[in-house]
Amino acid sequence: MLGVLLAIFFAALVFVLVSIIKFKLHPFLALLLGGLLMGILAGMPLDKTAAAMAAGFGGTMQGIGIIIVLGVALGTLLHVSGCTSQIAALLLRVTGTQNTPMAIALTGYIVSIPVFFDAAFVILVNLVKTLSRQGRVPFATLVTALAVGLITTHAMVIPTPGPIAVAATMGVNIGWFLFYAIIASLAGVLVGGVIYGKYLGTREEYKNDFANAFDDELSEEEEREKSVETKKLPSGELGIFLIFFPIVIILTGTVAGMFLEKGTAAHMFFTFIGDKNIALLLGLFMGFFCLRDYLTDSFNDLVNEACTQSGIILAITGAGGAFGKIINETGIGKQLVEGMTGLTDGTGALILVAAFIISQVLRAAQGSTTVALVTTAAIFAPVVTGLEGVSPLLAALAICAGGIGLSLPNDSGFWVVNRFGKFDVPGTMRVWTVGGTISGVTALIVVLILSMFTTSLPGLL
Repeated sequence: MLGVLLAIFFAALVFVLVSIIKFKLHPFLALLLGGLLMGILAGMPLDKTAAAMAAGFGGTMQGIGIIIVLGVALGTLLHVSGCTSQIAALLLRVTGTQNTPMAIALTGYIVSIPVFFDAAFVILVNLVKTLSRQGRVPFATLVTALAVGLITTHAMVIPTPGPIAVAATMGVNIGWFLFYAIIASLAGVLVGGVIYGKYLGTREEYKNDFANAFDDELSEEEEREKSVETKKLPSGELGIFLIFFPIVIILTGTVAGMFLEKGTAAHMFFTFIGDKNIALLLGLFMGFFCLRDYLTDSFNDLVNEACTQSGIILAITGAGGAFGKIINETGIGKQLVEGMTGLTDGTGALILVAAFIISQVLRAAQGSTTVALVTTAAIFAPVVTGLEGVSPLLAALAICAGGIGLSLPNDSGFWVVNRFGKFDVPGTMRVWTVGGTISGVTALIVVLILSMFTTSLPGLL
């Protein structure tokens, strides 16, 4: 049964890719048809297939719909006020052109600790466009650095949901888990985000692309700045404050919620403002309050423009969620778990590699990093507990590393990068899928190196 489901999954995936790349079918339609094909060939009842498609779309909108619209609105506000270009100029002065990819990667790495990938990418992508144009750094290089920095943290560093669930299931010390997760994840970001991103920037198709797909909007910004030479532009420091304002609110709400007693007014208040949707809404109004003197259009016009830009992105990411939901409803995740339990036989490094592989395969099949991490941790927790000399902490890190890469079109994050970066599907796979996979493998290598010192390094046993 597992072999049949895998064959159907790959057939549906190939259908989606070929229909988009070869036959130029719109991704929204290709993803919906691919999901229906997956459900029908897997033997799902037609009514359940249709219901799963709607539920997957709706579930994705519940998770990221408001975030995307608010994030685009905040990005538009920073963009049209001239704030984004000022942030870019500030970063270029501080880091220099050569170090821009590292600066962007570390920014993504830090921002993704309190903020989910989709929201963080939407907030920061306009900055990447401007940095690419002003610093003459290939756009693909900077997007790779940003995206890999974001997803690596999302999969490995607490307090994001996946790593927290893994640490709790594996019963490891949170402090030591965070310490070693930072070591492994930073190595992954350096190799998969910065070094690989710079390599992409040397390729013929990318080396002269300085956000060229955004020529119209960036040229408008440049013309606007020239036409208001006598007008004072907002400072780069103000722009950085506005980007981090909702991030700090989310982080404050998360930390306060951990220490305050549940049910109290204070706990409810901090939980409320720490919600990603509320924090971004507050961030948008803070942005308007601080930048209102630098705007030529009305606030309503900017929000209307953001809603218009968000429409196609919401449609495609929602369709990706529908595709992923149908895949999950076929039971392929459960079949994979049952079919690969033999990989858990072994000791030492083999267990770590097995944990990585199962997590990676589940990530590819289901499209969700968090689901892959939670499922794999549930498999390995009882196995690792009974094995002498195997570090549960390192096994947990191997599981998290497996959730970074192999993002395919059934992952909404794939389409966020695709649409906001204006890449084609092969370009998205080079920038996003390959970069993330390199990061995950690098993190695994670090974990394997640490396993050679299990008895001598603190906190591993």
